[in-house]
Amino acid sequence: MDDRVAGALSLPDDWPAHPDLSLALNRMGSFDWDLDSGLMHMDRPALDVFDLRAEEYDDRPESLAARVPPDESVRLDAMVAQALKSGRSNYGAYFRLQRRDGTLRWTHTQGFIRRDESGRPRRIIGIVRDATQELADSTARREIDQERRRRTSLVDGATAALAHARTVRDVIEVLKKSQGLAHLGATSLVVGLIEAGRIHLVADGPEGSFVPGTRYTRTDEPYPMSEVVSTLAPRFIESAVDFAESYPILWPHISHLGITSAAYLPLVAQARPIGALGLLYSGKDGFTGDERNLLVALGSSIAQSLQRAMLYEQEHDLAEGLQQAMLPRRIPEVPGAQVAVRYRSARLGRDIGGDWYDVIPLPGGRVGAVIGDVQGHDTHAAAVMGQLRIVLRAYAAEGHSPATVMARASVFLHELDTDRFATCTYAEVDLTTGVVQLVRAGHVDPLVRDTDGDCRRLPAEGGLPLGLSAEFGRLEYPVGTVELDPGQTLVLFTDGLVELPGADLDEGMQLLTSMVRDGPRDLQKLADRLCEEIDDRGGEDDVAVLLLGRKAAHAPQPGGRLQQHVAQGDPEALSAARHMIRAAVRAWGARVRADEVELAADELMTNALMHTDGGAIVTIRVLTGPERRLRIDVEDRSSALPRRRDAGETGVSGRGLMLVDRLTDLWGVESRGTGKCVWCEFVIPGRD
Repeated sequence: MDDRVAGALSLPDDWPAHPDLSLALNRMGSFDWDLDSGLMHMDRPALDVFDLRAEEYDDRPESLAARVPPDESVRLDAMVAQALKSGRSNYGAYFRLQRRDGTLRWTHTQGFIRRDESGRPRRIIGIVRDATQELADSTARREIDQERRRRTSLVDGATAALAHARTVRDVIEVLKKSQGLAHLGATSLVVGLIEAGRIHLVADGPEGSFVPGTRYTRTDEPYPMSEVVSTLAPRFIESAVDFAESYPILWPHISHLGITSAAYLPLVAQARPIGALGLLYSGKDGFTGDERNLLVALGSSIAQSLQRAMLYEQEHDLAEGLQQAMLPRRIPEVPGAQVAVRYRSARLGRDIGGDWYDVIPLPGGRVGAVIGDVQGHDTHAAAVMGQLRIVLRAYAAEGHSPATVMARASVFLHELDTDRFATCTYAEVDLTTGVVQLVRAGHVDPLVRDTDGDCRRLPAEGGLPLGLSAEFGRLEYPVGTVELDPGQTLVLFTDGLVELPGADLDEGMQLLTSMVRDGPRDLQKLADRLCEEIDDRGGEDDVAVLLLGRKAAHAPQPGGRLQQHVAQGDPEALSAARHMIRAAVRAWGARVRADEVELAADELMTNALMHTDGGAIVTIRVLTGPERRLRIDVEDRSSALPRRRDAGETGVSGRGLMLVDRLTDLWGVESRGTGKCVWCEFVIPGRD
């Protein structure tokens, strides 16, 4: 450079700065930029970075424009200007430059700003170096880290998806439908589970890849699955040649699939093998250490999920078998009625619960219909259900009134060694009269479908669930009485039929009402349709359904009866008993004596409630013989016998038995151990 030019510009005495030898050894160049003169000295290594010859550079930054693309130049100028204005003492940046052959290279520069006493920037001394390889290595490391994170997230994602798999088939579907195989590069998978000492192939590769004779294989056969199950060590097949040499029996059957490598992993749970997983690859040679670790981790996760699914299926099969064993094997033929029952186990949750139904033939053309649900979804709930069903059937067959049947069942459940309770509805239907005596223990209300198809809810006052009523000493179960006309259907069900996700019970009842209204007239088809609807909605609870339709009225059978318990101070029970008697008289062809029967029965019930402690049990039945008679029994717990007396001209009581004597054909009193029975009979016309 011309000394006159340098002197005229008054360059610093130590300009240019002498670079440290270590910079050159590390292939770094240096520059010294005097901001007052605008001259920037660059040493030989720095010019090499910019691919410039010494004669091509005139100590001015503008000479670098041929190597620095315009967009990079603008970015660098802005960065340096900002550093100078902000008072910073240094800056650094990566930028691209274009070499003589047109290739772009990454360059790194770092400058240190010298200022005077007033803080004004006077000089920048810095370095430049080629950073292409550095950034390439950094990018590679970043890509490797990203690949590791992706594969780790693949295992985490697969584990999360498998956590929701309930059955073995669910696990297989997760593996097939997830993108895991695609991310791993596998083209297909095979899964085998150990059953009775053999490996059962439960999933195989693409269509047409199944090898005949490998559905069940022994653990000592020369197959890769057998090997990993026996050794409990993974087997990584690095190439097609490796596959063909290691498994000459298997390879000819799959060579057409284009498999270039494979990974077979033992599925181990609780230190014992439960099966094997095979991943088959096309266009892949060998496995890195990271890939092997990833596959082993994935195999462990799959093994845990499969074991959980296998245990779940075993428990479900056991519980379902227990459930089916506890339900009635067959529903008896009921003269005068059409009956349809269904039980559908939930396919979510624990799958099995304590829902049940029962149909109990009773004397005199009557039938008991039971629907119930024991709390819980497990084998214990199913076991309790079975015991409770048998007890209810026994109490009903003994001839107890519906309220007594429910109360005794509650006591039984309370005394059972369990903390479970149960909801239940028991309906005793006289198919001759159509009278239905309904008792509800914490259960949902039933429905009635009319002959024209219309459907309505049948509200019934209820008591506490079975078990709880005994625990709290509230064993009174009110009995509701309704009439079921020929052609009408009583619809009993458990709450799984009306519990909808995100909806309340009323909405579920409205939907069920509309389904019954619009459903098939045939009860068997209707029952099927209701269960199909629940499946379509993805119901999460068990469902039991009992449909009982009354056919045309038929003649009463000998010994037929209706019974009602009437408690003291319970006007609704008294009204229900009167309703029962009225319906029976009308249905049994005794209309000509209806007023006499109702009045006499009312007198006997009123006397029992007024003159004794405790309630009364009213029974009405038809006796057959030389002449047809209708008999009413009113039982109470008092041993004092009633007597007929004259009430006098002004008496307001005392005429009851005189009235009964005048109205009836026969009446009398019988001692019954702890109480008595006052009865009366009416001769009624025979029926054609």
